[in-house]
Formats: sequence, structure tokens, C-alpha cells
Amino acid sequence: MRVAKGSVRGGLLLGLAVVVALAATGVWNPFPGLWDWVDRSEPISEPDVVWQQRVGGTPRSVTIAGDAVVVEQRTRVEARSLATGTQLWERKADWAAVAGGDRDPVVAVGKLLVKGYELLDPTTGVTRRRDDDAVAVWTYRNLLLDARCTDATDCTLSAWDPRGTAPLWTAFLPGVHSGLLADNPGLRGTRRLTATRIDDGVAGAEAAPPLLGFPVDGRVHVVDTATGRVLQNVEPGREERLSVVGGRLLRINARSQDGTCYFAISARDSATGQEAWQRAGINLRTADSAGCVQREDPQGARNVLIGVAPDGRETVIDGYDGRLLWVGEPGTKLIAVDDRSAVFRAADKRSVIARELGTEKVLWTRQASGKAGAALTPYAAVVADEKPSRLAALDPRTGRELAALRTSANALAVGSQGMIIGEGREIGYVRFGASGSSPTRPPGDGGNPGPGGPGPGGPNNGDCGPKGELCSDPGDGKDG
Repeated sequence: MRVAKGSVRGGLLLGLAVVVALAATGVWNPFPGLWDWVDRSEPISEPDVVWQQRVGGTPRSVTIAGDAVVVEQRTRVEARSLATGTQLWERKADWAAVAGGDRDPVVAVGKLLVKGYELLDPTTGVTRRRDDDAVAVWTYRNLLLDARCTDATDCTLSAWDPRGTAPLWTAFLPGVHSGLLADNPGLRGTRRLTATRIDDGVAGAEAAPPLLGFPVDGRVHVVDTATGRVLQNVEPGREERLSVVGGRLLRINARSQDGTCYFAISARDSATGQEAWQRAGINLRTADSAGCVQREDPQGARNVLIGVAPDGRETVIDGYDGRLLWVGEPGTKLIAVDDRSAVFRAADKRSVIARELGTEKVLWTRQASGKAGAALTPYAAVVADEKPSRLAALDPRTGRELAALRTSANALAVGSQGMIIGEGREIGYVRFGASGSSPTRPPGDGGNPGPGGPGPGGPNNGDCGPKGELCSDPGDGKDG
């Protein structure tokens, strides 16, 4: 028996019309499930992640905040459960930044070119505090700073406990409004080393350093973060760049002569202005090739600086006392550093090595290609490699493998128990340790170790900063 083609076509059209009518009236709608099947995502890593979710837009930043994952997008911010990946809340916002530690995180959100911000609970999205006047916000593990201006040359800087309701201190600054806006605008400090497939903010917020350098109208105002005192107000010389690192104000001089740049560093005590240490001949990579003009902050992290010695070997310098904490061998390449250790590619380009700063102790060695990159966080050292694409999370002190993935995704955020990876709009959670083990908790709950790391001569055994301001009373219940 033959069926006319027109009859078949008519039957299909009739069936489609019935389905559309049922969907429109809410009786039965097969389309969401059908679309989910068509749009189903492939796993972004092998082994598979604990959960994988598609967010509303390509993330600008991802941060683990306690039991939540905060995802900043272009025009909105959302939070997801760290345990399941389900969405907890969503808000319209142009920027977002997380302050506080594992036990007291908050999410600052705001809109561009609009004064004020809100502090949200990362789990519920409930507003904990609202400000209607601030033009800039800086977020740290143990502190939140904001600035408000009555006019272009009259501004007030305030420090808050991340969940506090009254300022800890306030300080006057002669202007920030023209150049500093939204979340974490640039201050005069150090530039982090970067790595392909590892997000610049993978470590999350750090503890506030002892001193911050605010650039205002060509000058640098040095502020003590413990008291709010403005210790210095310095104008750089014509061949100088100023940077605040490790509790010192650095005056970096780059002089052009004989077709090359000659560098000199003078570190000043912030309270007295007296020179604490000096070094000549170390290139901190602040200058370009055009007349030795310094347009960049020095490379480094926390309280250490990265430089290049006259013989071409990379060095790590303690910003507080000027000690050489690490000097690379010819052909090695530094790829990650913090106050305690340096990670570098070996000269044979077959492995990456972690070494304790201030000593000759090798912490761990891992086989890797000549294109491997790395980042150090309080909870894990992340190593990204190519051909084949791999991501690994290692215990920073021992090199013990916490997670090893075959993936082309990026490492977006690292927490105490795992990390978030992502590719495009897909993000997923990787839990550390198949056997339930987790990395050693860092001193101060992931705070900012003092200059010099564990090497000899570091104040407070290298854990509390140059004035002890980074160590809180063990009984106060605070993070960082």
C-alpha cells in the first residue's frame, strides 16, 4: 500500500501543530528537555569533575567564597553551591570582588560610573551592608578598603573588617576620583607572573600588605594598613619609579647611558625615610627599551621582587631587607613565586622545580614541558602543561599530587578542598584527594606571609609581616 507524500507531510505538520498547541497551553512541553539533550555539554576534564554547570556568560572572574562559588560576568554576578554547582542567587552588577577568608567572606558588587557598592552574603545573596558614596573598593582576606570623595582633591580612605559595620580607621587622601574606580584599581606594588590557562586571580584575595602605595597626581601616598596613617607623600624623580613592597618604599632608578639601561634600587623605611637597603645592577623589568622609561611596576608577589642580574640570571629579592632569596642557574626560567618558594622551569626544559626561598632546599620536582606554566596559591601549586593539555594541583610544600586532569580548561580558582576549572561558559569543581586527603592549611588561614619566607633573618619567623601585623590572636576567631 502506497501512502501519498502529501499525506505524510500533512500528518507531520498536523502533529507539530498539536505539540505546539499543547506547549503553548502548558499541558505538555517537550522542548526544554529536547533542547537540553541537544545542548548537553561534554565533560571538560578526565577524570570527570564533581559537578559541571553552564553559566549565563563567559566568566570574568571566579572565586571560591566559603561554601559558594562567585562568578563575575559582564553585566551580572551569580553564586553557586560549591558542593553541587546549583545556582544560589544572581544579581545585576558591572563588577564584583570577594573579601574575607574562608569563614567570613563577603561579595562586593557595584555598577560602573555609579557611586556606592553593596556587600552581599555569598551563600544567600542578602545585602549585609550598603554604601552610596564610595568610588573605589579594594578587597583583601582580612580587610576591605573604600574611598569616597567630596570633590576631586578631597577624598577619604576607610578600612573595614570584611563583615564589620563601622570603619576601623579613616585617612585623608588628596584625590583618587579621577583615576581609581570600581573594584581593586591599581596601586603601586608588584606585577604578578602570569601563565597560560591559569587565571590571574586563581589564588583569590590575599591579606592586606603592611603598606599600600596610592598614586595621586604623580605622587605616591604611602598608607599604613594597620593604623591608616599616611606615612609618606613622595614625588618620583625624573628617572625614578616608586613602588611599595614588603613594608618598604622602593625608589627604582633607570638611567640610559652607553646604549643600555643602568638600574639602582633604594629601599626606604616608611616611617623615617632613611635608606634600609640598596642594590645596583638588578633589572626589575620596569622599563621599556625606549630611553629606559619606566612604565610598569616591578614583577613580584607579596613581599618579594623579581629581577634580572647583570649576567642574565633571574633573582628573587626580599623587599624588606634586600636579601637575594633565590638566584637561578643559567637557562632556568622563573614561572611562579610567593614569599616562601619559587617555581622554575629547569634549563633542560623537561621539568619544573620548586625551591624554598632563602635556602638551597628543593621542595619538589615534576616532569613538564618547556611551555609549562604555574601559579602558587595558599592551598595548592597549579601546573598547566600543553601537548597534551594537563592541569595538576600539588601540595605547595611537598609536591604531593592533589589532582591531575587531562583537560584543555583553565584553572579559575583554588580553595582549601578543591579548585574550579572552566572552558567558555562551562565551569566545574575538582575535589582534591581521591582518598579524602587535603592540602596542609597555610599559616594564618591562607594569609600573607612576611618577607623573607622561612629563611634566616625574616622578622617574626617569616609568618607575620615586618611589624607582626598579619598574625591575629589565635582566640579571636578571625581569618587571615
